Amino acid sequence: MNARTTGYCINQGLVNIKRNKLFSIASIGTIAACIFLIGIIFSIIINVNFMEKQVEQNLGVTVFFDKGLNQEGIDAIGEVIKADKRVDKFEYTSADEAWNAFQKSYFAEDPDLAKAFTNDNPLANSASYTVFLKNIQDQDAFVKSISAVQGVRKVKHSEQAKETLSKVSRLLGYVSVALIVILLGVGIFLISNTVMIGISVRRHEIKIMKLIGSTNSFVRAPFIIEGVIIGLVGSMIPLIILRLVYGKAIAFIMSKFGVMASSISFASVSDIFVILVPMGLGIGAGIGLIGSILSIRKHLKV
Repeated sequence: MNARTTGYCINQGLVNIKRNKLFSIASIGTIAACIFLIGIIFSIIINVNFMEKQVEQNLGVTVFFDKGLNQEGIDAIGEVIKADKRVDKFEYTSADEAWNAFQKSYFAEDPDLAKAFTNDNPLANSASYTVFLKNIQDQDAFVKSISAVQGVRKVKHSEQAKETLSKVSRLLGYVSVALIVILLGVGIFLISNTVMIGISVRRHEIKIMKLIGSTNSFVRAPFIIEGVIIGLVGSMIPLIILRLVYGKAIAFIMSKFGVMASSISFASVSDIFVILVPMGLGIGAGIGLIGSILSIRKHLKV
């Protein structure tokens, strides 16, 4: 298709949109609403995953050693942990460091109580490695493997936290997919109806075009372009609104729930929209394309 033909098809697509203003506006509004809701769902998913990663990074597996294990044995266990590909990072805490931390937490208001243990560390056997995994789903497998390492006395981990994170993430995924499928179906249905009206209005014109030798592709092109344009316009509007609102919404939430600021943070605007913009435009254009093709196949007799 040469430039002149392409220009003609684009122009006819725009003409179709003007001829069916009400349905075109309704289609754009429906797609805008669909993309807006998809954008909200996507933002929630990204932020939940972002927070889940933060929790995972702070949710460590604590590895304790056999009583009396020397430093060489402790270092050997550290090498095993370091070589494990599931491990993101790990930290060593000596018995003295553990006792100092305990004193700060429990004897902060009355440090004199800790003086009774000046020459006797009650946590003498509490030296440990705190291991942070790349993926919390690997926790069970890691705990099983590290527990079998010689010199490991006990492995402490939070099974309930892992299960809760997994269930929330899985439930959110199922609900999100269901909502997105419903929204896409609504958008495709409405664009299909809009294009179908354009076909009905131009039915006699299409017959004449076929009689003078126009190809099926040439006849279909304006309607496909019409659908894609509606889809793109309908997706750009909510993306602009979401871009303007997202930062303000996060700032509002953090100001109202300031206690959250010290424990969690939200995904940045760039983290969200570097994916959401191409995805939103792609979904909008895809809805328009699919809706047009389905309508043409069903109603356009050429």
